[in-house]
Amino acid sequence: MTVAPINETQPRVQPAPAEDLLQVRDLKKYFPIKGGLLRRTVADVKALDGVSFTIKRGETLGLVGESGCGKTTTGRTILRLIEATSGEVIYNDQNVLTASRREMREMRRDMQIVFQDPYASLNPRIQVGESIAEGLRIHGIGTAKERRDRVVAVLERVGMNASHLRRFPHEFSGGQRQRIGIARALVMEPKLIVCDEPVSALDVSIQAQVLNLLKDLQDDLGLTYLFIAHNLSVVEHISNRVGVMYLGRMVELTSRDELFSHPMHPYTQALMSAIPLPDPTVKRERIILQGDVPSPVNPPSGCRFHPRCWKAQEICQHEDPVFEQKKPDHWVACHFAE
Repeated sequence: MTVAPINETQPRVQPAPAEDLLQVRDLKKYFPIKGGLLRRTVADVKALDGVSFTIKRGETLGLVGESGCGKTTTGRTILRLIEATSGEVIYNDQNVLTASRREMREMRRDMQIVFQDPYASLNPRIQVGESIAEGLRIHGIGTAKERRDRVVAVLERVGMNASHLRRFPHEFSGGQRQRIGIARALVMEPKLIVCDEPVSALDVSIQAQVLNLLKDLQDDLGLTYLFIAHNLSVVEHISNRVGVMYLGRMVELTSRDELFSHPMHPYTQALMSAIPLPDPTVKRERIILQGDVPSPVNPPSGCRFHPRCWKAQEICQHEDPVFEQKKPDHWVACHFAE
């Protein structure tokens, strides 16, 4: 099996955005807590507790929320880097979670990940060229020369060159390492890339370069992104739709423009009020949430956000709100969404 280098003059045709590439249905992931002499399961950390969404071909779905809300667990469970407790992840009409080892091996060529930490995601003992070519080698794609040509083409595509092939990760800056991480994902010609906070560890100026690189690659190669972040300004810049998570649940999901102009869930409204404004003369009413995020081991009954919500009423303490469509393509889980 041979492989051809990426040709910048012949980009992939952008797929139709209306078709769902990925469907996540009622995804759950519980981490058991062991205790006692027999190390029995005494409780569960409910990292994901019924998350559902879809990602269309060629789009970017941003996933935001506080630290510990389950964003990274969602991305890794979709790729089966972490095994799910229950639910469905449908990729190209095939359930990822029930796929055999052989089927999963084939699907992994189409689904890649860019990790958050560019310093920890690369093996310090392996040269950059070998690290990028590892996926091609594992899948038996091309000869040694073809793999090298492909790696050089991908490196040039992300703004680097062939002279970097024999260097080790410690010889590069954080931004360069993240470009190498992107190249490692691109070399397999994937259709879906999970970007797990890919710019959070970088300087602001480097963040802009990496974000613009990701957008250019998406336009040229027809990529689909699940973009995980906690910086709402970054998510606004790169996403087509945005999902907001809180304590293992999706609480709001809609288009980027709709979310940033008309957030309906109280938690989303609080997040929006914390975004810094570039004009110091413009004042925004800040919504300060009271208390801490509850423990995922013992989440509150009813609506999980009600202990911190200024709109909460008695129904919120006992009845779990349904994640439903309040407006066209605007999904919210709140009894008093407005």
